[in-house]
Amino acid sequence: MLQPTFQRPSSAFVGASWAALLIGSITYLAGLWNAGMALNEKGYYFTLLMYGLFAAVSLQKSVRDRSQGIAVTGIYFGLCWISVLMVLLLLTVGLFNATMQNSEKGFYAMSFLLSLFAAVAVQKNVRDLAQSAPETAAEPGGAPLV
Repeated sequence: MLQPTFQRPSSAFVGASWAALLIGSITYLAGLWNAGMALNEKGYYFTLLMYGLFAAVSLQKSVRDRSQGIAVTGIYFGLCWISVLMVLLLLTVGLFNATMQNSEKGFYAMSFLLSLFAAVAVQKNVRDLAQSAPETAAEPGGAPLV
């Protein structure tokens, strides 16, 4: 079996990915901070962001592991997909039923989606950089950092 070659991501792509993650997340959180909604509603949207970031990164890692022949159980892979779809559904339902202007709903939706996309790109870059680095990027037991 041929081992895939890994191309190191450019510094511009790595920087743009981190910038998108920071801009999306900070913008979303600043909107929540300044929102005139109840604290429990702010907590709901905050939890959705944290859950969404985790689910997106987990799904990206699982898809890439499978494509590289690294074992990923079917149940974990399925849970990753369910988690991403669930967080998108929960955000959609929450924004649909929210008593805010459509422009504010769009603001939350777009900053949320930017954050999820950027988290996937950042995780991909971290993994690509670790795989393209010399063996010094491994843990003491020899396992690569991913």
